[in-house]
Amino acid sequence: MSGDSWTDRIFGGFKKTSERLSENLSGIVGKTRLDEGQLDALEDALILSDLGPRAAARIRDKLSAERFERGADEAAIKQAVAEEIAAILRPVAKPIDVVAFPRPQVILVIGVNGSGKTTTIAKLAHYFQELDYGVMLAAGDTFRAAAISQLAVWADRVGVPIVTGPEGGDPSAVVFDAVKAATDKGTDALIVDTAGRLQNKRELMDELAKIRRVLGRLNPEAPHDVVLVLDATNGQNALQQIEIFKEVAGVTGLIMTKLDGTARGGVLVAAAEQYGLPIHAIGVGEKLDDLRPFDPDLVARVIAGVA
Repeated sequence: MSGDSWTDRIFGGFKKTSERLSENLSGIVGKTRLDEGQLDALEDALILSDLGPRAAARIRDKLSAERFERGADEAAIKQAVAEEIAAILRPVAKPIDVVAFPRPQVILVIGVNGSGKTTTIAKLAHYFQELDYGVMLAAGDTFRAAAISQLAVWADRVGVPIVTGPEGGDPSAVVFDAVKAATDKGTDALIVDTAGRLQNKRELMDELAKIRRVLGRLNPEAPHDVVLVLDATNGQNALQQIEIFKEVAGVTGLIMTKLDGTARGGVLVAAAEQYGLPIHAIGVGEKLDDLRPFDPDLVARVIAGVA
């Protein structure tokens, strides 16, 4: 895929966020420094654009110390905001690397039902294939028949093997079989779907703990990654999910999906500032190649409206 079309999709994906921030920032102009009232208005604008109170306070502090030599017009303020958003995003922009030895790299994928978890697994498998890695899927969400069949359809579409078990079966048994199969074949990456029931945290915690025990017996390093899929359209709710899943599942990184034109893209910045977890990739559409590692500088410029 050409870089241009990906850049275009990033523009499209963050369009509403950018427009919303521009609207909220309009009218904030100052001389060489912003006064307290202007800084308050700036902070409010950032919070209203889903960047979250922490990131908003950090950007405000930074801009309070900024000297705008040519005057603080809209362009200068947006440029300063973009630079600070980039500073928040750069440390967390970390693509998943397949480095496990011995293979496979076991990636547990978690997330609430409806977050785009299944399609994200397919996109991640496709992304790894493009990097010439062998991939296998495991249908560890055994509580929903739809989850197993949906993942099987995607596995077929992407052209990767899948290990499944009976509906209502023991997820850790599926994971056990999958790790053995992936190890025997020398598969590079095993991506495991898991149940997304947050209503009963204890049950989910027990299930994930059991999966971890089974993995540990086969490969003490596994799981190598516990990736939480977040739906960006959920805005601040996505942050609560990080909080809960960190406690329940020991999340090691995030993938942000559905950044396809909704006005909630700022939550990416809020998640980075509040949790500092690696953000491995972002999804900006429905196609298989719509999931990519993100360029923090580009995303910062697009959100701030200076790209």
